[in-house]
Amino acid sequence: MNDQRLPLLIIFSGLSGAGKTSLARELAHQLGAVYVRIDSIEQAILRSQAACETIHDAGYTVGYALAEDNLFLGQTVVADSVNPLQVTRDAWVAIAHRAQATAIEIEVTCSDVELHRQRVETRKPDIPGHQVPTWLEVVSREYDSWNRDRIVVNTANRSIPESVAELRQAIAKIVP
Repeated sequence: MNDQRLPLLIIFSGLSGAGKTSLARELAHQLGAVYVRIDSIEQAILRSQAACETIHDAGYTVGYALAEDNLFLGQTVVADSVNPLQVTRDAWVAIAHRAQATAIEIEVTCSDVELHRQRVETRKPDIPGHQVPTWLEVVSREYDSWNRDRIVVNTANRSIPESVAELRQAIAKIVP
């Protein structure tokens, strides 16, 4: 009998500048997980010759496919995106179910509004050609309320190592 654990799909969500990419990258590194970043996918699509002016949901669609392929290989996948809509959150969870993986949803917040604004306004793009959102774009973005449990991590006045340690403890309670 196979007693291997189910693969994990760790789904990050949160507004730009809250700290989700820093946390998702570090967690993926520590876990040796596949890292799927929607911003990177969208920027690659925009750079491709197949690109049009808008990409709508293409980045998420590609991200879902990459995550699902790797889950079926038994890999842990860390998905990094704003994930602002219930429909996108539901799609990630559906992928985990199809791959018989455990879905763990994480919402990253920054309760210190001034710190959050400073992060957004001083952030430099780390993807060639990527344009980071302005503060006005961040605070006016559509962001659906949550309708189910998730891990919430507040990055205000906390280091990346502290926040990742908190996440690992919370994940260990779900998947010992």
